[in-house]
Amino acid sequence: MNPKRCLHDHELARLLAEDAPYGDLTTDALGIGFGQGRAVFRARHAATVCAVEEAARLFELAGAVPSILCPSGSRVEPGAALLEVVGSVAALHRTYKSAQVSMEWAGGIATAAAAIVAAAGGVPVACTRKNVPGTRALSAKAVCAGGARLHRLGLSETLLVFDEHRRFLDEDPATTVRRLKAAEPEKKVVVEVADIDEALRWAQADADVLQLEKFAPQRVAACRRLVDAARPGVKLAATGGVDASNARAYADAGADLIVSSAPYWAPPRDVKVVFALLDGACADTPSATPESPSTLVSGGPTHGNA
Repeated sequence: MNPKRCLHDHELARLLAEDAPYGDLTTDALGIGFGQGRAVFRARHAATVCAVEEAARLFELAGAVPSILCPSGSRVEPGAALLEVVGSVAALHRTYKSAQVSMEWAGGIATAAAAIVAAAGGVPVACTRKNVPGTRALSAKAVCAGGARLHRLGLSETLLVFDEHRRFLDEDPATTVRRLKAAEPEKKVVVEVADIDEALRWAQADADVLQLEKFAPQRVAACRRLVDAARPGVKLAATGGVDASNARAYADAGADLIVSSAPYWAPPRDVKVVFALLDGACADTPSATPESPSTLVSGGPTHGNA
């Protein structure tokens, strides 16, 4: 496994500039930045890892030397070492929070996507474009790290006809489908429907995929039977409220594809960061006594480190 970075250097540099636009006041005032230190990132919980490559590049841009221990897509247990970095104390402190939060946030998406994939029992899982605005590249990477696929990355790539489109049409479904297939012969025509009657109308109009919006599993099963009888071969995609708790029910109901936005709202997976000076002294306490610990642990969001 050799996942590639999805963020360019200028995007990563923007993250560093956002967090330290005029330097690191605390580290500079303490006068500890010239020391050489080590930071090790460890999973606090079981997780599917993501954004390690982006975190490593952040440190490279700051002048440190990272070693990736678990690439994106790895399934890890609590305590697993994910990333180790050696560099100046200034570079470590300037960079680690941006790296840590990126790994935690993307790891939350990847872990949630992996849970839905596992629950679906082999039925493909695709995630929507309803990610937090401005985060699409890393959100998409996290979805794929979790073993899911991408439903659509944007408006430019698929034909997906919503009710909001149909309100501006004055024609029957068969005419709409014919026009779309003539205009874009390489594309499948996907239509979102709100009930079984709509599903049957669009199936008979030669739509390729019916996206069943907020159907309960029992309605998906009923739609499967009726659509198969009316026009075999139409694919059914279950969407709206699908997550790891009910993905199996939708799969068993006959969905060909499970579509979900749930991973984007998953809680981050905490990553702790352990610091040490290369000579073993405490990285953040220049006045440490011999009894002082040789490492400092920075926890995830629940630990309040800022």
